[in-house]
Amino acid sequence: MADESYGHPRLAAIYDRLDPDRSDLDLYLGCVREFGARRVLDIGCGTGVFALLLADRGVEAVGVDPARASLDVARAKPGGERVRWIHGDATDLPPLRADLATMTANVAQHLTDAAAWSGTLRGAREALRPGGRLVFETRDPAWRAWEGWNRERTHGVTRVPGVGAVESWVELVEVSLPLVTFRWTYVFAADGQVLTSDSTLRFRERDEVGSDLAAHGYTVEDVRDAPDRPGREFVFVARRP
Repeated sequence: MADESYGHPRLAAIYDRLDPDRSDLDLYLGCVREFGARRVLDIGCGTGVFALLLADRGVEAVGVDPARASLDVARAKPGGERVRWIHGDATDLPPLRADLATMTANVAQHLTDAAAWSGTLRGAREALRPGGRLVFETRDPAWRAWEGWNRERTHGVTRVPGVGAVESWVELVEVSLPLVTFRWTYVFAADGQVLTSDSTLRFRERDEVGSDLAAHGYTVEDVRDAPDRPGREFVFVARRP
């Protein structure tokens, strides 16, 4: 099930406006160049920002996401017809023989239960050609990122063209490691509607992720730092033999 932030049509429509800084994607674009990837699978593509960046560069992009509302936003963007959009998850994929599979932002951490995590790793591997790579990031639990997830630090008002002012903030609901649950609240000034979206993320240790990848037939080539958040995240580069 997709969180309301991605699955509710009104929230999906403003998602990019509320999170405009996507400098985190520079890392993944660098991997596309580094590995000479010509066909890329973006797992959890959301509103299609990364997939469309790939298409702009002449890369064959396939985006898969369980949130239909987010995919509707992605398809409607300029150039959306150049990307193959799939409603579902990594277990719903046709044969692709992709050079690279990615899970940007928090996608890997949204896979909180063992079955979903295992199914995604298995599905990504099957979608890759031999020698293809899976690249994704996950927060280092030692950094305790959730300590900054409160109204005081996150409250803001965004003016969205055609929508008006949208007030938003996040609050912790529960910390029961390795799971952390939090709630976003959105208030639309135009009509006073209040929408909330609950999310749960799983904070995996570096060794745990490495063991899971090995168990699913990957070779971990590298664990890198995230340039935009140094020291706070693990970036895994795993290869299908």
